[in-house]
Amino acid sequence: MIDSASLEYGSTSKARIARIGVQKQFEKRWFVSNGTHLSGYWDLSLAQWRATAHRNIPGERQDITNVGLTPVFRFQSDDKLGWYAEGGIGLNLLSERYDNDGSELSTHFQFGDHLGTGYVFANGWDVGMKLQHFSNGGFKKPNGGVNFLLLKAARAF
Repeated sequence: MIDSASLEYGSTSKARIARIGVQKQFEKRWFVSNGTHLSGYWDLSLAQWRATAHRNIPGERQDITNVGLTPVFRFQSDDKLGWYAEGGIGLNLLSERYDNDGSELSTHFQFGDHLGTGYVFANGWDVGMKLQHFSNGGFKKPNGGVNFLLLKAARAF
């Protein structure tokens, strides 16, 4: 049922995120051409956010637990090795409302979208980098959004 597991770490100017995840590959391939295709995977994750300017007070800490489920689409070679580009948008539930460094998220429910790139080695290790954005999609104000730059290491089973 699970094809791989991942560990990610990222930051903004006043917050950090550490995430573990498990993935299940899509069975379908689209746009197959010249040794490449579009496919993807489901990503189920558990993350911990640590903010260091809670309520815009430097040094005031806020810890948030985040559970997420994201379908991710990946453009890759047919053998699933080498360079890839990916993007996804998923659902996330935060244990509390984010209020840090002048940016607020007014709901516990957030969309999490990302764009990333990486490399898959012949031994099954996948290393990558992505830009991740969290926002409630404008359902409720304030909705300042939060952006993280993340590094990822994953291993296929």
